[in-house]
Formats: sequence, C-alpha cells, structure tokens
Amino acid sequence: MTGADRDATEAATGEVPEGVTAPGAPPGVAEDAHGGADGGAADDGVDVVTLGESMVTFLPTRPGRLADVPAFERGIGGAESNVACALAAAGHRTRWVSRVGSDGFGDHLVDAIGAYGVDTSAVGRDPRRPTGIYFRTADDRDTEAHEVVYYRAGSAASAMSPRTLAADALWCGRVLHLSGITAALSPDCLELVRTLCDRAAGRRRSLVSFDVNHRPGLWPEGGRSPAVLLDLARGADLVFVGVDEAAAAWQVTGGPAAIRAALPEPAQLVVKQGSEGATAFVTDPATGRDTATFVPALRVDVVAPVGAGDAFAAGYLSGTLRGLGAEQRLRHGHLMAAAALTVPGDLATPPAREHADALAALAPAAWETLRLGPGWTAEPRRPGAAEEVPTP
Repeated sequence: MTGADRDATEAATGEVPEGVTAPGAPPGVAEDAHGGADGGAADDGVDVVTLGESMVTFLPTRPGRLADVPAFERGIGGAESNVACALAAAGHRTRWVSRVGSDGFGDHLVDAIGAYGVDTSAVGRDPRRPTGIYFRTADDRDTEAHEVVYYRAGSAASAMSPRTLAADALWCGRVLHLSGITAALSPDCLELVRTLCDRAAGRRRSLVSFDVNHRPGLWPEGGRSPAVLLDLARGADLVFVGVDEAAAAWQVTGGPAAIRAALPEPAQLVVKQGSEGATAFVTDPATGRDTATFVPALRVDVVAPVGAGDAFAAGYLSGTLRGLGAEQRLRHGHLMAAAALTVPGDLATPPAREHADALAALAPAAWETLRLGPGWTAEPRRPGAAEEVPTP
C-alpha cells in the first residue's frame, strides 16, 4: 500500500490499516517516560487510546436532593475512560491515559477501569494532587431537580500537559480519542489537547477522534470554550457533536447540514440528534465530496440518561475499527447507547458482537420498530433474559 493509498483509506473510512508502521509523533509531547513523564512504551497491539480525567462517582441510594440523600454508592465516571471500558467490553484492545492521586480513590479508579480489560499502565500517580470525585442526584440531567457537585479543581488529572505524558503512550493505537472536557480542566490540559489536534505538528500515528462534550460549567467564567472547541474539532479526523452542543457553543441551529458547513475539515463528522437519531458525514478523499448518512435512534425504555453519548462514540468507533460502513457504524453507536440507557450508571455490558451485528443488520422497518429495555444485552435466548421487542 502506498502512502497516498494509506492516507485515502484512513480519511475515507476512518480505518487505520493493519500492519502499517507508525511514523513519528508530533513534536511538543514528551518523547519518553524519562525525566518524570508518565506513560509506558508503545504497544502496536492497541486499538484505541483514550486520554482524560476519570473520577470516583457517588451515586445516591434514593431520589431526592443531595441535602436529603443519606447514603451513596461508589462508582466511576469519565467520558474518555467510559469509551475505553465500553470498547474493551466489546472486545477491542484499549488504553486509558491519565493521572490520578496517590490515594485510595486513585487506586479504585485504576483497579475498576483495569477490570474492564483496559490497559492502565500509562496512568500516572501524583503525590501532591488528589483524585477528582463528584456527587450527583438520581434525577434526569435535563430536569431542574438534577444536581451535580464536582470536587475536581486542582486534581491530579488537571496537571496533565505535553511535558508530563509520553508520546509513545498516546500514539500507540489505531485511534486516539479525546474530548473537550480535558481541554477545559486547565491551561496545561488545553495545551496538551491542542498539541494532539494540531495537524501541522507532524505526521500522525493514529486517527484522532474528538468528542466536543461542551460543558460550560467547567470553563472559566466568560471563558473561550466556543472558539476553543471549534478550533480543536477542526484539527481532528473524526468529530462527535450534538445539535444541542452546536447551538449552545457555536449558535449553529440549522441542523446537521449547517453544522457540517461550520465544520468542514474533519474527514468524518457525526452529528447526534438526540432521540431523533444521528447523521454521519464522510468525505470521499478522491472527490472531496461528502456522503451524509442518517440512522434513526432506537426506542429505549430508559433507566438513566447518563453515559449514552460516550457509549454511542464507543459503538461508532467499534464499527470504524472493524471497517464497517457509515450506516452500520451509526447503528452500532445507537446499540451501545441503548445499553447505557437501560442501566442505572454510566457503564453497561454491551451486547455480544454476534447479537449486535444481527440487530444492526435488520431491515429499516424492523430497526425503526425495535424497542429495547433493561436486560436486553443478555444472551437473547438465555432463560429469563429480556428480549428486544418489535413495536407496532
């Protein structure tokens, strides 16, 4: 395969061909782990590397205000680590790169994320800064009753920078997945994400995936989040953004086509349209023309509306790694999101690959009448397992 053919394959399909020797990493990221930088040696067997903060999450044992909830259950939460865990559970080889405190919460995060099969060898420990934590209510995030309280200012992860992370730990996979959350944590984190999204910095060793994840509350008051997030997204190869995010951050309200017009640079742009569905724009490298593919969302009996965006990204990336077409990538994204929506926490057991492939192959009419509820990811014919139910 020639260099031009390889570039065309990556741009058009998002698939990084197997057996390709990775070129040099962009400058600006520490080249090795010497001199105090975190991270291990490169591992060519990694499918996806994710970079970002994960926190210990305290989930209420009953609905109500945080002031009234008497007890909480411990979990884990973090957009990028959620993607890594979901992909690992789906059979892909993943690595999570981050920093945590030298404390019990850091131990718990590394152990819990590692238990999903994620490589955590590139997670640094910070003896001076704590691991972030947060508390939330059981209410829907879209209601006024929902409360979230973060204790993450000055966390170990907020000290990540191009000088503290090893390039080999970041550029060792077929895909490097980032999000706008990391960019909001600190000026050093923003510098790091800018470096990784900078096309001019050098030949990339991975397809760069970027989830906009616009979180206004994380940015300093009067901050530059709209311009910064648009700039970062323009440097990525694959971008995930919701119509609500585009409207809030960039005042783009004309739907997927308008968002694509505002963000033409990525070879792939996935616009999430909530309960309506999602549209993927994929550029043909030979002609420069876009193909737009829309897939409606599934009908889901929602248990908790958390983690669905991360799960959708994981499903789409899984399809990308497998070389599937745009429609199948979107369908696998919807199926992963449905798994997350039908459990209480951020992370869910995905359906077995054969099960997911069978559902993703349904005819359009059958797909649009499918309804999924709690337990649907269990083996379909296991006694007592909830089945997917076609609805009229």
